[in-house]
Parts: sequence; structure tokens; C-alpha cells
Amino acid sequence: MISNLLQEMIQYYSGDPKRIQHFIKVHSFAKLIGEIEQLDSTTLQILEIAAIVHDIGIKVAEEKYGRCDGKLQEQEGPALAKDLLTKLSIDESIIERVCYLVGHHHTYSNVSGMDYQILLEADFLVNLYEDALDAHAIASAYHKIFKTTTGKELCKTMFRI
Repeated sequence: MISNLLQEMIQYYSGDPKRIQHFIKVHSFAKLIGEIEQLDSTTLQILEIAAIVHDIGIKVAEEKYGRCDGKLQEQEGPALAKDLLTKLSIDESIIERVCYLVGHHHTYSNVSGMDYQILLEADFLVNLYEDALDAHAIASAYHKIFKTTTGKELCKTMFRI
């Protein structure tokens, strides 16, 4: 199922290798952190799906508004994720939680659940690198965002904090 979803998202972002590379990396870090942190199988599945589709709202936001800031991604993404995941016959309870995560992946307060926390950390690990942020911004993100032992260790190791 994850492979089918990856194929669908690669097709969705056809011609946009930057976006494809992004969600592949976020998924990889999310899966790694989730497994090391020993998430149960359902929570790990939700996390992996959410990591793959977390930015699905970008295309529509760019088309509608000419920009794709985080709040617009959160606004536009859940309905698109629901349509795609329903088409792939994913369980409704999983879809509901994934849509919640897609609709909150740029909201860093009131984080509820390890799937949410790990999605934020995985997205930050990738964004800190892709956006070439300076040491101060990386340290700030480390202290404000990272909570899991594995996420903290990855951030420290990657960016030598």
C-alpha cells in the first residue's frame, strides 16, 4: 500500500522532482524515527502515509493563490489527501487521522500524538537542509521542535549542534 501511495504521489508531482524528492525524504526520516521510537504498527502506518502526502496541498495553493505557505498547505491539503487515500481504499479511521496531520503539519503548538510529533521532526530535518538554514535557525528549531530522542539525535548528528 505504501508503494502504491508513493507511485500515486510521484505521478501527482510529475515534472516536479524537488517536491518528489522532498516527500520521499520526509517519509524516510519519519519511518526511521517511528521505527526506532517503537511506534505501534497502526500509528507507524498513519505516520508513513501522512509523511508521503503532507504537502499535497501545495499545487492547489499555488494555483488558487499564487503561493503555498504553510497555512495554505494546511487548508488545501486534507481534502486532496482524503480523495487520494479513499481511491486507494485506505481505512476511513486512518484517513481521518492522516487528514488531521496534513491539516496541522505547519502548526507547532498543541502537538497531539507521536505521529504528529515525528512528522514535524522529519519535515524539519529535510527543510533545515533544503532551505540551507544557518546554525542559529537550526539550533532554534532543535530546541523548539524536536522532542523525540531519535529526532534530536538525528538533528544533532546531521547539523553538528
